[in-house]
Amino acid sequence: MTATIEELEPTRRPRRTFTLRPSVREALWGFVFIGPWLIGILLFTAGPMLASLVMSLTDFNLVRPEATRFVGFDNYARLASDPTIWQSLIATFKFALITIPLTMGASLGFALLLNHPKLRFKGPLRALVYMPVMIPLVASTLVWLGFLNTETGWLNAILGSLGLLQPDWINSETWVYAALSMIGLWGIGNFMLINIAGLQSVPTELYEAARMDGAGSWAQFRRITIPLMSPVLLYNLVIILIGTFQYFTQAFVITNGRGDPNNATLFMNLVLYREGFIFNSMGYAAAIAWLLFVVVLVLTLVLFGVARRRVYYAGGER
Repeated sequence: MTATIEELEPTRRPRRTFTLRPSVREALWGFVFIGPWLIGILLFTAGPMLASLVMSLTDFNLVRPEATRFVGFDNYARLASDPTIWQSLIATFKFALITIPLTMGASLGFALLLNHPKLRFKGPLRALVYMPVMIPLVASTLVWLGFLNTETGWLNAILGSLGLLQPDWINSETWVYAALSMIGLWGIGNFMLINIAGLQSVPTELYEAARMDGAGSWAQFRRITIPLMSPVLLYNLVIILIGTFQYFTQAFVITNGRGDPNNATLFMNLVLYREGFIFNSMGYAAAIAWLLFVVVLVLTLVLFGVARRRVYYAGGER
């Protein structure tokens, strides 16, 4: 008997197809989309941070890189005995104590004003407040130098016409922090917009219920606006804190990096710049950078520790 073709051919098994679970597939696609960001943060953030940590343990000099030696924690021991570091820490903290509350209050005040329901032309006014953010820092600082000039500045001319004190804004240890704080207020547009977004997220029915109970504007602001905006205020506070401790450009332009008057504006970033790019002691500059990182990290952790009891998150725990 002759066998048929079907009998001679081996039985074909169905081909197995490899399929991923939907959750795994979604996770893989997520990694694909965030891949460029991960590569960027590894190459341009984590990599330089690790390199600076290694550099802080050496005596790396920009002029003589071939003579680099491992010195261990000598640079950090030098930090503890360097009077310039302590001067810069004190100057930075003094400036922070003035400029952080001023920036927080001014940005919130502008947000409340420009979010008022009866205010007309809100859009153009918000744009006017935000516009200085778009001006380069060096150019705006030079404009402010002219405005604050003791002899020819407009501010002293206005104060003199009113019979008020005309301070030496830039060359006085007493007034230089106020001058730098005013220059900082020039760029509060970002924080103002964030505060406006926070104000608009507060449910209006809460204000209506408070008015029915007889609450005034101050009681509504204190009992409703501030608690419900506390996450936004915390965010702004952290960003302003970090920016203040990284303060550099305005102080460098005003004093040409000298820290005048009498080291009052010798902030930590100025010391870091001088050590690394003027004295070419890049290993010591890297140690200063890590000291600055630790200081800001500790202060930020303290803020988040306080925020556990003070910040209200809708739908979550305090």
